[in-house]
Amino acid sequence: MKNLYINNRFFFTLIGVGILYVFAFFFPGLMMVGHITLLLVFLAAMVDYLLLFREKDGVLAQRILPEKLSNGDENPVKVDIKNNYSFKINTKVIDEIPFQFQKRDFLIEKQIEPGKNALFQYILEPKERGEYNFGALNIFASSPLGFMSKRFTFQRDAFLPAYPSFIHLRKYELMALQNEFLLGGIKKIRKLGHTMEFEQIKEYIPGDDVRTINWKATSKTNRLMVNQFQDEKAQRVFMLIDKGRTMKMPFKELSLLDYSINATMALSHIILKKGDRAGMMTFSKKTENKVAADNKSGQLRKISESLYNIKTDFFESDFNRLYQDVKYSLNQRSLVLLFTNFETLDALNRQMKYLRGIAKNHLLVVVFFKNSELQTLLHKNPESMQEIYDEVIAEKFEFEKKLIIQELRKYGIYSVYTLPENLNVEVINKYLEIKARGIL
Repeated sequence: MKNLYINNRFFFTLIGVGILYVFAFFFPGLMMVGHITLLLVFLAAMVDYLLLFREKDGVLAQRILPEKLSNGDENPVKVDIKNNYSFKINTKVIDEIPFQFQKRDFLIEKQIEPGKNALFQYILEPKERGEYNFGALNIFASSPLGFMSKRFTFQRDAFLPAYPSFIHLRKYELMALQNEFLLGGIKKIRKLGHTMEFEQIKEYIPGDDVRTINWKATSKTNRLMVNQFQDEKAQRVFMLIDKGRTMKMPFKELSLLDYSINATMALSHIILKKGDRAGMMTFSKKTENKVAADNKSGQLRKISESLYNIKTDFFESDFNRLYQDVKYSLNQRSLVLLFTNFETLDALNRQMKYLRGIAKNHLLVVVFFKNSELQTLLHKNPESMQEIYDEVIAEKFEFEKKLIIQELRKYGIYSVYTLPENLNVEVINKYLEIKARGIL
């Protein structure tokens, strides 16, 4: 009986019978009608009970989960329900989804014909890495009478890890392999030099760069021939992720740290597809989660596992320790992308000598973030003194960020200044630009 639930329809019917008895005090002829109606209600309830509970497996259901969740993305979870009853049923689906999502009103209603299946899905969007515990999948089935429901319980416990964003990797790969990448459009990156490996001599076709014409081969074959190059491969690209307190700031429920982790995952995939070597490390009070730069099979899995296991207490970051570890860990010139956040020029100047030290031996790109809340204030038409004051303060902070970019450029340090939600696209585009310009 623990799986028996009385529906509202039964109680509403009893209320109706009670009202009929009230009127019977004034119209005695209704008393017999009331008795008969009450008897019919209880008989219908007994029939409803027998219809639902005579079948032990009247409903079969399963929750179809992906292998792992993609952090910060929409992940579909499918539910398949089969009706083994000989009549149409109305079902209420209550899935005990992980507490991290804080969904306390989960309810999906479906009507299923006899012997048929109902397959549907709902969306989960995790906002933090880690393990997510699903409870029971509860199906409440009721017959066309609708007085009672029987609860069926399936898959009581299921654990699912949430890894750094991986759902869109294929999309990024297709765009990057064509050297075309820009949020909201397509950008052709012009190749400015030939720091590339020679591949072959081929016959000229319209559109080939005339600077690559091989005059010696042309004179021998009496046809216009050109040298064909391919991008230089096996270049080292290293990503440094700041785990300090400045990366705790949340935007759209995702911290700057997790935005950086997702971008590192996407960029690593593109780097490996381009034939370069991808590596990473994190830092705060010390450097951790180190993965040496390589392009062997399984490298992306290594990086993914390392990113998944990043933990932090958001201490103050030690750039001096970072500089020392980079100096001894990276013994060859590499492209180094540093994911951090500087809110003021003073904050940058305190770390500038360490950044200059890294940039002396490597091509350094500092990635830091626009404050999307400030961007909203900058594009708002102020109507009161308070709004004018807010806009002036926002402009001051934005101007400070521009000074940071200029200060970095003065010492030959590249920068990516972007909104958190555009980070993946911007860092991949910067990597492709550096490859195309041949400045590594």
